[in-house]
Amino acid sequence: MSFSDFVVPVAHWVACTESEGPGRRCAIWFQGCPFRCPGCCNPEMLPFEGGTPTLLSELCRRMDVAVDEYGIEGITFLGGEPLAHARAAAALARFAQSRDLSVMVFTGYTLEQANELSDDCVGELLACTDILVDGLYERDAPDRERRWIGSANQKIHFLTTRHSADDPCWRRPNTLEIRLDATGLSVHGFPAIRAAGLWRELAKRSRAQVTDSHTENSPKREPARESHG
Repeated sequence: MSFSDFVVPVAHWVACTESEGPGRRCAIWFQGCPFRCPGCCNPEMLPFEGGTPTLLSELCRRMDVAVDEYGIEGITFLGGEPLAHARAAAALARFAQSRDLSVMVFTGYTLEQANELSDDCVGELLACTDILVDGLYERDAPDRERRWIGSANQKIHFLTTRHSADDPCWRRPNTLEIRLDATGLSVHGFPAIRAAGLWRELAKRSRAQVTDSHTENSPKREPARESHG
């Protein structure tokens, strides 16, 4: 299989965000995860069936467009579980490096567990990763101090010198981004406690609009998607 015809199961894609890691970044959520963390914010991304089959070459093209149009400085992999798609993630990470973009990966595996996985592509991915956030999400231990981190047990590993724990960005408040386009409503990032129910209300309204549009035989729109880091 060549680089151009390798298919990646994509749950969600954002060309430019400041809610999924340092600076402006594109973000990709892979479809499929072997873990079942209670309170997972993306349960629709857990099954390995689903998502949008997308050519790897198309994702690289989008990355180039994001560099030109938005001046992104990195890419973030989420899910789903990126390490369950290590071949695709490693190839995308290598391409990102060739464009001088930093790579950030969120995984439910600890770094030690990741290093023990038999898939050689995991090692290739880690070798191209600048920031790794590891560990399962623990609903009962939310992290209120570190930006972009879901629960207190999760660790941030700076695998290169490109980023640093001393950067004040890690202590700034989290942000929530809401997008409405032709495909529907998408919400990602981390809401403030007082706004935690906002996206649910928006999603409810979006689904209601989808139901109405189907009843009226209007063109189909996708329901709201929630895609937190």
